[in-house]
Amino acid sequence: MQTKHAVKTYSNYVGGKWLESKGGTIESRNPATGAPVARAPSSTTDDAAHALEEARRTFDSGAWGSKRPSERAKALGEVSDLIRKEIEDLSVLLTLETGKPLADAKGELTNAANVLEYYASAARHIVGRVPRYGGSDVSLVVHEPVGVCALIVPWNSPISLLSWKLGPALAAGCTVLVKPSGYTPGITMEFIKLLSAVEGIPPGVVNAITGPGETVGTEIVRSPLVDKISFTGSTETGKKIMETAASSLKKVNLECGGKSADIIFDDANLDAALPSAVWSIFRSAGQSCNAGSRLLVQDSIYDSFLRKFRQAAEAIHVGNGLQPDTEMGPLISESQLKRVMGYVQSGLDDGARITSGGARILEGELSKGYFVQPTVFEGVERPMRIFQEEIFGPVVCVLPFRDEDDAIAIANDTRYGLAGDVWSRSLTRIMKVSQGVRTGTLWVNRHLNPGPEVPFGGYKQSGLGRETGMEGLMEFLQTKHISLQLTDSFDRVRR
Repeated sequence: MQTKHAVKTYSNYVGGKWLESKGGTIESRNPATGAPVARAPSSTTDDAAHALEEARRTFDSGAWGSKRPSERAKALGEVSDLIRKEIEDLSVLLTLETGKPLADAKGELTNAANVLEYYASAARHIVGRVPRYGGSDVSLVVHEPVGVCALIVPWNSPISLLSWKLGPALAAGCTVLVKPSGYTPGITMEFIKLLSAVEGIPPGVVNAITGPGETVGTEIVRSPLVDKISFTGSTETGKKIMETAASSLKKVNLECGGKSADIIFDDANLDAALPSAVWSIFRSAGQSCNAGSRLLVQDSIYDSFLRKFRQAAEAIHVGNGLQPDTEMGPLISESQLKRVMGYVQSGLDDGARITSGGARILEGELSKGYFVQPTVFEGVERPMRIFQEEIFGPVVCVLPFRDEDDAIAIANDTRYGLAGDVWSRSLTRIMKVSQGVRTGTLWVNRHLNPGPEVPFGGYKQSGLGRETGMEGLMEFLQTKHISLQLTDSFDRVRR
């Protein structure tokens, strides 16, 4: 395990230059040890305004949007290649800032490379259509880049989720301003360094500044220079962004909270469903918007499945992400630790039972970090906060259900609708549940997508719009109708 790390200081990247800020400094810390990892500017509203001016000027100049699709594709492909080349060093930094196991960090970076590679190809497939009305009437339906896009990225999967936004934005011909979380400035700016090395991306196309959301984030959202906001984070923050953006009717993409249901029927392949159910909630210490935080098990197999589930949860090796045997790392911060433990206490106060875990880990070196035991709640009632609200920690609520209708009713009893799983060998059951559960993604006999070709996004208060897939690309394009009356045009030329 690496024990020493050189703390780097980063600058903002604006207009192709690395710039200092007149604001103070933010510092990311390793959530496993408390040690400093990186320092970056605590940017001011002036920094944000300058970055947006550069993005606006560059977009209006056509330096990127007017390039051939093949040129944009080539540049995105080069960024993808650079990620793969630097994956070993980048994964260590990603683990240091987020605490996630090194294998998960490598997986995230590989995903980002795959996404950018996909959008390199998609850049060459932006096509319109030509409706014909007969005679001399011709219409052209074309797709043009939205313009200046603010990409506001969270800390839990900072590079993967940035690629979901940056890939389609650049493929479409937009310019961007990236605003990372204050917990992950180092890995974000290292990624921006890779972009800055690609000659095919002109200065001012990609800009990035660090700093608090309360100041620079608000300035970015309300700026008239921004045409679109793409945000991933909490539902509460997403609502505030919508309110602020409404004054200028900006396009808004929101990927917000989730309370995903993992539905296990008695005819499922339980040998496959069990490890998936464990991984879906305890991966990244539950700090994932699509975590399977509500485990619904058919009553006929409830007791036997839960016994094995608890055993598997208790066997998870919790530790520093740089240790090769670590399966679950820490929570991101002390405030997140307090939040999660507050929910644990809330569950107990409401009458639910902890049958595994439920405590902070304070043994040995782990006492320096924000580690929580994988926690299993039973005896959960649907009105309880731990059932209804996103905890964003390694805490799962387990409930029995009778049949398909009961499973659908329980799964839908939430303000969220981001994702979920269903496990069964019956196509009839699968189709009934898939059509009945109101969620943007439902994985069948699996958890998570195999690649970036399919869309991801939520129903209800889980967000607006879609990311990844061609649907994700269309979020960064405007549709224009050009109507031609050919006879009149030719007559004017003859006169």
